[in-house]
Amino acid sequence: MRSFSGRLPPSSLLACGERSDVAPAARHPGEGASRREPKPPLDVTLSSQAGRASSPSRRDVLVLSAAALAAGVSGSFGARTASAAAAENAAATQEWTETHGISAFGDLKYPENFAHLDYVNQAAPKGGVFSQIGSTRIFNQNFLTFNSLNSFILRGDAALGMEVTFATLMARAADEPDAMYGLLARAVKISPDGLAYTFLLRPEARFHDGTPITAHDVAFSLTTLKEKGHPIIAQLTRDMISATADDDASVTVRFAKGRARDVPLFVAGLPVFSRAYYEKHPFEESTLDVPLGSGSYRVGRFEAGRFIEYDRVKDWWGADLPISVGQSNFDTLRYEFYRDRDVAFEGFTAKSYLFREEFTSRVWATRYDFPAVVDGRVKRDVIPDDTPSGAQGWFINTRRAVFQNPKLREALIVAFDFEWANKQLMYGSYERTWSVFQNSDMMAEGKPQGAELALLEKFRGKVSDEVFGEPFVPPVSDGSGQDRKLLRRASRLLDEAGFAVKDGRRVSPDGTPVALEFLLDEPTFKPHHMLYIKNLETLGIAATLRMVDPVQYRARVDGFDFDVTVQRFSFSTTPGDSLRTYFSSRAAEIRGSQNLAGIADPVVDALIETVIGANSRADLVVAARALDRVIRAGRYWVPHWYKATHWLAYWDEFGRPEQKPRFSRGAPETWWSRDAQAAGRDGKR
Repeated sequence: MRSFSGRLPPSSLLACGERSDVAPAARHPGEGASRREPKPPLDVTLSSQAGRASSPSRRDVLVLSAAALAAGVSGSFGARTASAAAAENAAATQEWTETHGISAFGDLKYPENFAHLDYVNQAAPKGGVFSQIGSTRIFNQNFLTFNSLNSFILRGDAALGMEVTFATLMARAADEPDAMYGLLARAVKISPDGLAYTFLLRPEARFHDGTPITAHDVAFSLTTLKEKGHPIIAQLTRDMISATADDDASVTVRFAKGRARDVPLFVAGLPVFSRAYYEKHPFEESTLDVPLGSGSYRVGRFEAGRFIEYDRVKDWWGADLPISVGQSNFDTLRYEFYRDRDVAFEGFTAKSYLFREEFTSRVWATRYDFPAVVDGRVKRDVIPDDTPSGAQGWFINTRRAVFQNPKLREALIVAFDFEWANKQLMYGSYERTWSVFQNSDMMAEGKPQGAELALLEKFRGKVSDEVFGEPFVPPVSDGSGQDRKLLRRASRLLDEAGFAVKDGRRVSPDGTPVALEFLLDEPTFKPHHMLYIKNLETLGIAATLRMVDPVQYRARVDGFDFDVTVQRFSFSTTPGDSLRTYFSSRAAEIRGSQNLAGIADPVVDALIETVIGANSRADLVVAARALDRVIRAGRYWVPHWYKATHWLAYWDEFGRPEQKPRFSRGAPETWWSRDAQAAGRDGKR
């Protein structure tokens, strides 16, 4: 399947987990949890300051403070010297470089004339159906329902999978950390300073109505997404100054100095729309009208909130391109929507759909004994997940005054008995999460040394002393469910923070009772909450659980109208601008952003910019570890769990390549129908 999201940050691609284990693509949360003509140039600096009174806001102070802190970060982390400036001036006289692919640090696995990706079957047959419950989402898509076919704005709940209907300038190779190769663009020319990319379009590229895709459509699309798209898109394109059609076949995208390293990758992976279509349809409208696409699939049958089908475009212009060969093999991709996981599982046993990735350990351990599994008609498989596992947990909304005390937040962490939950509810299937870069070399471990220590020294006095020692790790309980030693520790933390017990209830220093509400949109995660709530009650905290429907849940989370809710995210092996959407002060105030905790710390802002500005992968790892330490010291979330595998179950009707792409599940993109294979349909049809 050739999706539009050649390069969406995993933070945007959300996935489910227990529900446990949900990206920049979001994953489904783990057990229980739940990317007109342009007006050049587009100002991506603090243009909102124009006409504002001179008194700075809290956000302005944070942004300016972060800038001042970042300016102090020197050495190998991108400081400009006189020699560097001279080198840039010399580079201005050099010629632009033309290339067939791009990556964060310029490394590409595949040469210019490669025939196909190594992990595909270039002769995979075409045909058949791949049906599933979706496990990843982008932007405003919803796992449980849908009422819109517009996936690129804040309004509405969009259908999963809409990205497959749009082509992008370039597309990901899933066996490389971040490399992209030409799709709509046959090549790209890059200026010596890396601040301008001219994409050279393929003349054969067409929309589904047969009209050509031109540079004017590309310029319109990028500009519209920046100006009117989902807030996450606006954040991740803030370093894009303009997109201009040079002629019908070439479009130049210009970036701001000091741009994030991965912004060109993100831009190259955005969908391309028809300018003519949107001259007659408002882009920002949440609608069930089928948009004019250009990808390998088009919208087929659907029933809002229940299912949607995507039909393969059998004469698609991009089918024989090296980046596409051996993919988009099914005639129909179908997504089923269920609001209850148990009902969804029963649907799978009845063959209402053919493929599911399992995110609930109880189900994986106890319920795959139905007849179709026993007689081999349903297969189970465990495949490695080599991507960073990222973070999942209860995120605490620090915008609310009661949660602004870090000792109170640490008490909430200490009160959760992971060991009991893992054994009693999740069959020992998980490891504890504690880092936002879990399961990667970017996770901080031990005391900072060498370059990492030197970087953190710039912020001594602006961060807690803990940052210069061992990074914070949640305590290990005795597994009883109510570890008295840890509950006493949590109680001491609350006492030290000034939250005394009065008439059996914790009260804040001003006498207000301490209460919190957990917000959920489906019941699977209820058991994980109940013992936790009991422990909080033991501490005198009035904790409750509120279940709301998926639409209301999305609206409340987008508007930060919650106390605590579950979030899962992960980053690519080369994180960049997507870090801003999760942790920056600016994102904390943007409705619909992924900074659910409301993190607004100038040091975090400065370290994000250091990661983004890293000149090598080694520098990136050092800066990411420093950022991880500071975030963990902030106690912004109650960490959950992770596993470095995918649990797959599917009816035995599929073929697949012997080799799985390292950084992807590979299904349905590279799989094919056995029925199509038996019918002798080759990959050209």
